[in-house]
Amino acid sequence: MKKISREEAIVRIEKLRELINDYRYHYHVLDESTMSEAAADSLKHELSQLEEEFPDLITPDSPTQRVAGRPLDKFQKVTHERRMISLADVFSEEEIKDWLSRNEKLLSAKERQNLEFFTDIKMDGLACAIHYDDGVLTRAVTRGDGLVGEDVTMNVRTIENVPLKLREKVQGHVEVRGEIIIFKKDFERLNELQEKKGEKPFANPRNLAAGSIRQLDPKIAASRPLKFMAYDLVSPNLPTHAEAYQALKSFGFQISEQQNVFPNIQEVFKEIKHLGETRGNLPFNTDGMVIKINNREIYDKLGIVGKTPRAAVAFKYPAEESTTKVRDIVISIGRTGAATPVAILDPVVVAGSTVTHASLHNADEIARLGVRVGDTVIIYKAGDIIPQIKEVLLTLRPDETEEFDYEKALHTQYPELEFERPAGEVVYRVKGETSDLILKRALEYFASKPALNIEGLGEKNVAALVDSKMVGSIADLYRLDARKVSQLERFADLSANNLVKAIQESKTAPLAKFITALGIRHVGAQTANSLVKKFHSLDELRGATEEDLLEIPDIGKIVAESILAYFADEDNLAMLEEMKELGVNPSFEDTSNLPLSGNSYIISGTLTDYGREEAEDLLRNLGATVTSSVTKNTTALITGEKPGKGKTDKAEKLGIPIIGEAEFLKLIGK
Repeated sequence: MKKISREEAIVRIEKLRELINDYRYHYHVLDESTMSEAAADSLKHELSQLEEEFPDLITPDSPTQRVAGRPLDKFQKVTHERRMISLADVFSEEEIKDWLSRNEKLLSAKERQNLEFFTDIKMDGLACAIHYDDGVLTRAVTRGDGLVGEDVTMNVRTIENVPLKLREKVQGHVEVRGEIIIFKKDFERLNELQEKKGEKPFANPRNLAAGSIRQLDPKIAASRPLKFMAYDLVSPNLPTHAEAYQALKSFGFQISEQQNVFPNIQEVFKEIKHLGETRGNLPFNTDGMVIKINNREIYDKLGIVGKTPRAAVAFKYPAEESTTKVRDIVISIGRTGAATPVAILDPVVVAGSTVTHASLHNADEIARLGVRVGDTVIIYKAGDIIPQIKEVLLTLRPDETEEFDYEKALHTQYPELEFERPAGEVVYRVKGETSDLILKRALEYFASKPALNIEGLGEKNVAALVDSKMVGSIADLYRLDARKVSQLERFADLSANNLVKAIQESKTAPLAKFITALGIRHVGAQTANSLVKKFHSLDELRGATEEDLLEIPDIGKIVAESILAYFADEDNLAMLEEMKELGVNPSFEDTSNLPLSGNSYIISGTLTDYGREEAEDLLRNLGATVTSSVTKNTTALITGEKPGKGKTDKAEKLGIPIIGEAEFLKLIGK
């Protein structure tokens, strides 16, 4: 670098600092870039060299002073100038209404009339107060017990989005409070590096952020992707929380950008719902929403009760982790022939919904977790959607549990199938069956008469669609374009149009038919009808517990577990979600008032006018139950030519009426 005079250095250093700080503000606070990272690094390098040449020009607020200093022996205790209090938690609209009612009793009529509510997302990190004097960072203190915290200034100075100097000229003292966090994408990237180095991944962003700030060596904090998200301006005091947020941003702090002001509590409830639906898309973890009375004079007037302010609460969303017991481990065969283990759980509410099962992915994952039937486990929802097992609580393991033998379970649960684990794969698959062959069978069954009865989608046409790669899953049926189908060897314009039309019409097929079509193991037409009598939509069925299923008379433990396993398979869930997006919406029809509702029939032998499946459908369409064996609950045995002797003998023994085809036709009104 060319030698310059001291006077030139003073001017150049000031301009470099201003430009670098402006870049940092735009990058961290406004989420926009004024130059490339490489260019910014080049400017920092030049500034560093100039300060090295003129060390007396170095100031505490220079961008070069973020570097970690030497390790501390211990953290100094610091008494907060103003107590750092936590917020009381609320979990329902009713509790929020009670909170508001208590506050209104302490306010005048005029104050109650003009109440506004300030809301913001509640970030999951480590609370910290940062102090500035005449605009320059002088101290950073953790919350501690609210009265006394620890001085972590050296660590906080290394956080890139913390201003070492406020963007606006401010005389006197400023205290900013916020949360030290790690963004989700940064946490994932850090864990990828940990795994590449063969080291244990970090547990979660919150613990890592808190642990990093409390390291005595600032180099450790400097090596972690920490961020400070401001949420309160203690001093100077401004009229409203909304104005305080604007001041924080103008000072150069990054904020959540989720803040809002609402004129009434009903609007706050809408915001709770909105954030509840969208918070999974935020770059940081959150477990709730902060609600404050916006006017800071009223806020201060209401004061503190116990350890919490009266004028603010934190609405907490349902827990994203919980503990439960593993009741069983069953294996689901997916549409590609892959065998996926599923943990059947004692029902527990996680992230607002009841969880009854969790995917275990493969044999290696079971071994990694060490999970056994009878274990108590921590479960969570990956992306707030798919239940997963996080860990096994070994201290709660019963003495009699055994290691899960995967191959033995495959043989026990699927004695008719053979499985293999291809070299280099973690998944067991059905032996000798390609994914295309399995898909063809699934499509044929999906379109068959007992299922959706899609005309034109027989064995040969299914093969043509799969072999041409037009259909790679059942959901792809609903994407078919008649013009493209007509170009296949087996089709012409008319047949292609008819097929696509028939497929589209199946979107609103009866729910029982659709459930049958899914090909869930052990679930045929009658079981599907029984399910629909209890669950009136696919979403209801997906949320069923084992207890719910076992309440249905003709469903036992094996069938119940098969249904649970199907709806725990991620491939199946993804396919159902695709179909939903494509407009597939099976229809529910209440059969409780139909003529044959409450009656149960069996058909034995060959009927003249109807095939067996067609006759059974006619009975079900009139509300009847059709079973395969005679019991004391059977209304009548319907016989055609050559009925089964075992069934007729049992019907006679139990005194069950036996009727012929003529009476059957009268029964169905033909």
